[in-house]
Amino acid sequence: MSNLRAWILEQLDAERGRWVLWLPVALGLGIAIYYELPSEPALWLGPALAAGSLVIAVFAPAGSPARALAIGAVAASSGLGLVAWRTASLTAPTLTRPLFSLNVEGRVADIQRLPEGVRVVLEAVRLKGNGVPPPELMPAKVRVTLNRGAPPLVIGDRLLVLANLSPPAGPAAPGAFDFQRVAWYQQLGAVGYALAPATVIERGRPDGFVRTIDSLRADLAARILHVLPGPAGGVVASLLVGEQTAVDKDVAQAMRDSGLAHILSISGLHIVFAVGLVMGLVRYGIALIPPLALRIDAKKVAAVLALMAAIFYTALAGAPVPAQRACAMAAFALLAILLDRTALSLRLVAWSAVIVLVIAPESLTGASFQMSFAAVVALIAGWESAAPWRRRLHERAEISRHRWIWRLAAALGASLITTLIASIATGAFAAYHFNRLSLLGVVANLLGVPLTGFWIMPWGLLAMLLMPFGLEAVALVPMGWGVDGLNAIAFHVAAWPDAAMLVPSLPGTSLWLLTVGGLWLCLWRRRWRYAGIPVAAIGLMLGPPPAPDLLMSEDGRVLGLRDERGVVHVASARVDRYVTDAWARRQGQEGARRWTVSADEQASGLGCNTGLCRWRKGPWRVALVSDEKRLAEACGSADIVLSTVDAQARCRGPRLVIDRRDAWKDGAHALWLDDLGVRRETANARRGDRPWVPNSSMRQTAPVKAPGA
Repeated sequence: MSNLRAWILEQLDAERGRWVLWLPVALGLGIAIYYELPSEPALWLGPALAAGSLVIAVFAPAGSPARALAIGAVAASSGLGLVAWRTASLTAPTLTRPLFSLNVEGRVADIQRLPEGVRVVLEAVRLKGNGVPPPELMPAKVRVTLNRGAPPLVIGDRLLVLANLSPPAGPAAPGAFDFQRVAWYQQLGAVGYALAPATVIERGRPDGFVRTIDSLRADLAARILHVLPGPAGGVVASLLVGEQTAVDKDVAQAMRDSGLAHILSISGLHIVFAVGLVMGLVRYGIALIPPLALRIDAKKVAAVLALMAAIFYTALAGAPVPAQRACAMAAFALLAILLDRTALSLRLVAWSAVIVLVIAPESLTGASFQMSFAAVVALIAGWESAAPWRRRLHERAEISRHRWIWRLAAALGASLITTLIASIATGAFAAYHFNRLSLLGVVANLLGVPLTGFWIMPWGLLAMLLMPFGLEAVALVPMGWGVDGLNAIAFHVAAWPDAAMLVPSLPGTSLWLLTVGGLWLCLWRRRWRYAGIPVAAIGLMLGPPPAPDLLMSEDGRVLGLRDERGVVHVASARVDRYVTDAWARRQGQEGARRWTVSADEQASGLGCNTGLCRWRKGPWRVALVSDEKRLAEACGSADIVLSTVDAQARCRGPRLVIDRRDAWKDGAHALWLDDLGVRRETANARRGDRPWVPNSSMRQTAPVKAPGA
């Protein structure tokens, strides 16, 4: 053990320059622990732990691993406290039940273009109709989908619309995507759809920098879609101003299946073009004026203006996490130019992650944060590891008589390898969040990325420069030609056999092991880094958890079952495509189907018939009821009853009865049946006693303010 300890200390000492790279990992660990807790921690806990760890760090020997660990504990405790305060400060009222045929009035805070209409977020909301909450419980923000006949809107307009509203939906199944948590951090208290055309009752103007930028983004998206109204227009709006909701559903699916979906998200590629364009124009512009070029440092002036352009473009795109990361990295690189310093790439990533997590700690749990940082960390680590190979290749190319062939081969090889590294780095996260793996992404990216970089984006940047003069069509039309080609590549590759594969949901433990193993492999430089490979491999080998046999949606209206072949079926009169697709996707299937049985099974009493489905697994007789008239019949012949109507007080015979009131109280249900008994899990119990969970004791009606606020 003493030899092992000495060896570990030797490795750590040799990696001293990489210790700082683990600072954002520690910060993220504290945030991740917060979301794993079964209940909300006290607001003083994070600061208290950080203070205690800071005392240890002060008294630990300078430069020792003990001090480094203590500083890591300070970062982790700070992450825990930061996200706890962030959660408490964003408390806002949420609807407790659906409301129908309401007059919804509010000021337009955001406009999202959809292929089939417009979606708006309203603030300063007033509701008029039956069952509306009192003013102190009125939702802070409401999101409403308008039909195609929506009037022209700008941010700041006051809108009146007849709509149906409901609380933000919970997970479709225990452990599934939690939209209620996302809505909590957006202070979104209700979502719904319009029943009639909306009316602008007062024209307004956006107030403040953020609202002005949001209004500009919405205006630019509308102008792009006016010039390119088809599927190409939605992709262009996504590429230039981050309006991903405008992308056609079929195009978006093809992009995901072909591995090109990352192009739709404004990230490094877009920020680099903006920074490069500004720096090039400014430096060459100054060089054209010799007296000016002799008196000022053109490179530093260009760096300042490029930084301003990067920040503006990130804000214009709505500041998604990949754009925040790219903007932060660009800012550090440009700051290094101003200070005459050389930027260290992985340190850029580390400090960029710290900035993103401090601004929005809840972004850690999102696919955008995880996939964006996984890709860039893996690419930079791979680039560093390949330095000797790149140097030898460059030397051979310089002495070769066919230098251009070597350079072309190096470019193609680099493109292939970087695509492969990025695909491997993000594949596990894509499987965890979307249950989908793109198997031919390398092919699509070899064709799509050069097309985007050398044709689509240059025309896009020219279009942005021409928009103030109303001449954007000059550049948008040829940009649309390139996007048509990109869409064709996506559809063609997605249509190939086995281009994409659905996979069952991975357990949370797999994500932890994959993350730890990947970080260990990428952040260290010595050979002990390869210990991360078996850790990640174990995460992949854990496999999916056992699939449930019975399912009920969180509103209690949709029932499902999994047959002996593992196929998910709908066994209720009502079908919700979002819910049933989520059920099937979590089992690695493409959509759920209506449950049907063979003639022999129907003769034995199984199958569905007018609001009642009968199913059997082992010793268990199951009835799934969608019609109140069939309830008594089901209760008299089944061991387990799942009902979309009230059944608890009227159904005494079965050993277990779950009805829609249970779903309203506890969220979506999942049941596992075996010869020994029934295991029941609910979405709300899985999430714990957290503020965004309905019926939680932690729900509050007013935000908690930080000290001094």
